[in-house]
Parts: sequence; structure tokens; C-alpha cells
Amino acid sequence: MELFPPIPLAEWRDCKETLHRFAQVVGKIRLASSVRRNHWWNVPFHLTGRGITTRPMRQAEGTPFTIDLDFVSHQLVAASLDGTEVSFPLYGQSVASFHRAILDALAVLRVRVDIPVPHPFDLPDAPRPFAEDTEHAAYDPVQVNRYWRVLSQVALVLEESAAEFSGKVSPVHHFWHTFDIAYSRFSGRQAEQPAEADPVTREAYSREVISFGFWFGDDTFPEPAFYCYTAPEPPGLAEEPLAPESARWVARSGSHLAVLRYDDARAEADPRDAVLAFYDSAYRAGAQRADWDVARLACPGGITDQHSTRP
Repeated sequence: MELFPPIPLAEWRDCKETLHRFAQVVGKIRLASSVRRNHWWNVPFHLTGRGITTRPMRQAEGTPFTIDLDFVSHQLVAASLDGTEVSFPLYGQSVASFHRAILDALAVLRVRVDIPVPHPFDLPDAPRPFAEDTEHAAYDPVQVNRYWRVLSQVALVLEESAAEFSGKVSPVHHFWHTFDIAYSRFSGRQAEQPAEADPVTREAYSREVISFGFWFGDDTFPEPAFYCYTAPEPPGLAEEPLAPESARWVARSGSHLAVLRYDDARAEADPRDAVLAFYDSAYRAGAQRADWDVARLACPGGITDQHSTRP
């Protein structure tokens, strides 16, 4: 099996837009039914051997339950701790029918969830409720399975990268907001936020952080890519070198992302090593510019030095 199979955005854009909204419906249930963690770590999905999961959650004192999206058999599976399980197919669904089916499934589990703001978040059709979206109905099992295989391979590379750091580090998790997969390293120092920052941003970036991830492409960057950013961004960050040579700094929303195009990584002799080298070079750029104690935060026995492009 190829480590990183091709997944050009143009080939599955309609399917991705549908799947993204399915994920947001489930994600908002997760948001309403989980205990809040620092940096909102309770909200993203986690990978399984067949797809993605919310992990256990519950409403008030009700029975714990999970929602899994199975991208092998292409069904949603909702299950409660008492053994009750309900499933329905993902294909053939619009966002509206998916939204209705999941609420019906939860009712069988005796779970009632009031989805907070039941419409897409930060997507072009954000004002339209999920219950009224019959436009997005392009679920393709072949394309979705390919997305999940790419997601799984990238997750393992991110796990390797995370293992190189001994400080506070997030899980590797899949965000339903931006439909990317990522993890973050923290220096341990508090980060001041501008007065105009919203509460979500203020909590998410309350500590100095360097984040590493992968997205499948969107309207602003229409191709899959690996990325890394430092927040708050230290002066001169974009002057630092990156590896491999095809990696570059991209200005976005007033800051800079280190970016390695997915296809450029695939073209390398060893794509896994290329991605790890990229993450390490971007980390060192941010950590050294922000005056992190790189030596103290290195994980003994890790593989950082194998991928370092700088002494």
C-alpha cells in the first residue's frame, strides 16, 4: 500500500464538502456532550481502525454513548454503554437526511441532544441550518475510504513527530471545524491575547504553541498539504530555512504557515522522512525564534536529530 496515495482536491471536492458537513453535525453533538478540556481538546475526533470516533460522552447524568463514522462499511454507528446500538448508511444521504437520521438514532439510545447552533461553522453556507441542506449529498464510498487511508497514514507520521517532544503535547486529533488533522507542542509559557480575541481563540492559544498538521485543501489553498505554525508568531520566523527544498513559508491571515505540498512530499525518495524533516525544520524555526529551550524539551531517545537540518 502506498504511504501517501494521491488525493487531489478537484477529484473529490463535492464529496469532501458533504463529508465535512456530516462531521460538523457529529462534532457539534460532541461539543454539547463532552466535558470541556483545556484548549478544547474534548471537541475533535480521534481515529479508529475503521474511521473516526467521538469517544465516550454523555448528556447530564444519562448513559454514556459514542458516535463512530465507519469509512470501511460506510455507516454511522451510535452505541450506548448498555449495549444498544443503532446504525445507518452514510451513502445516499444529504446533510438534511443525515441530520435527521442521527437525531433519530440518538432517540433510540434515549439520548436527547440540543445541537448548539445547528448549522455549519465557518463554511460558505453557514447561515443555512443542517436540517435544510439538501444540496450537499455527494458521498462517494471510494473517495471517502481514500480520505480515511490518507488520514490514517498522516496520523502515524504525526505520532512519530509528537514522540520527539517531552513537554506538554496534545493528542493527534481530527478537527471538524477545518477538516484537518494536527497536534500541538507547548513551551509552558502563557501567551497574551489581544483584547478583541473571542473566547474560543483566547482559550485555544492561551499558551505558546507550535502546531503541526495536514489538511486536504480548501478554497484558499486548493490542494492537500502538510503545515506548521507558531503562535504567537515570533519576529523573523519566515526568514528561517525549511526542509526539504520544496517547503516554503506562506502568508495567511497576517501570519505565516510553513507548508509542504502533499504532492511534493509524495515525490521525495522517502516521503515519511521528508515530512518528519519538514516538521522538525519548522519546529526549530519557531522554537529558536521564540526562545524555547529546545534541548530541554527534546524527548530522550527521540528521533529529532535524525531529521534536523540545523545543528
